[in-house]
Amino acid sequence: MPAPRPRKISDFKPTLTNLAQTSHYQLTFGGLPTALRQHLNVRGVGYRFITETSGLLCSAAVIPGSSLATADIVGNYMGVSEKMAHTRSFTEIQLEFYVDNEYKTVKFFEHWMEFIASGSGESQAQDGYYFRMVYPEDYKCNQTKLVKFDRDYDNAIEYTFYGMFPQSMNSIPVNYGNSEILKTTVTFNVDRYVAGRFDSYSLYRGRDNNKQSESGVSDEQRLGRTRDEVAENLVNNPFDSGNFNTIPGAQ
Repeated sequence: MPAPRPRKISDFKPTLTNLAQTSHYQLTFGGLPTALRQHLNVRGVGYRFITETSGLLCSAAVIPGSSLATADIVGNYMGVSEKMAHTRSFTEIQLEFYVDNEYKTVKFFEHWMEFIASGSGESQAQDGYYFRMVYPEDYKCNQTKLVKFDRDYDNAIEYTFYGMFPQSMNSIPVNYGNSEILKTTVTFNVDRYVAGRFDSYSLYRGRDNNKQSESGVSDEQRLGRTRDEVAENLVNNPFDSGNFNTIPGAQ
């Protein structure tokens, strides 16, 4: 490594003047199970509000984080204690929302959590009502996306959440003081997330999972190579269910 040397401001000015900003992002809810959508629709929270409006009302979001749980391994080398990763854990995320004057924002999360605990099927107004959780596949959504971009729209990073559901909704204070915009904060639990786009077009172009497109390789060449790879895998593993319907453009 070379020794430090004096540098001109012009040497690093391009780096420090091209930094990402916090105020440009887009949140989109998607992938809610059918039974949950029906439960919300009856309560005035339609699918269009969920997929379009609710994300626009998100006034503050967080780019998710994760951590690796480790175990201490002793004995591989004399006198040395090593750490080995065994589980990747995903942190909870907090999202803050403006509350619209129809209170659909509050209804969305209130009745989502209500649905999670509605497994008893009994009327909530009766004495002795009890809670029973429904199955996870009935209340977790798998296509909620957070896209972080900047004002030039040239670059972005996209996160897709799997197994996402509201774990808690903070109390909303109201008072007779000066009127302010009503907000609510919801904490979500996620099983995992993936970074980068995973739509069929990105997979076809080789840009999924934040991969850069291959220079000098045309779409026709990439498509032909992908078909050859799938065909070769089908010959080697004829009973692999992943071989079916994986060729781009196949009907």
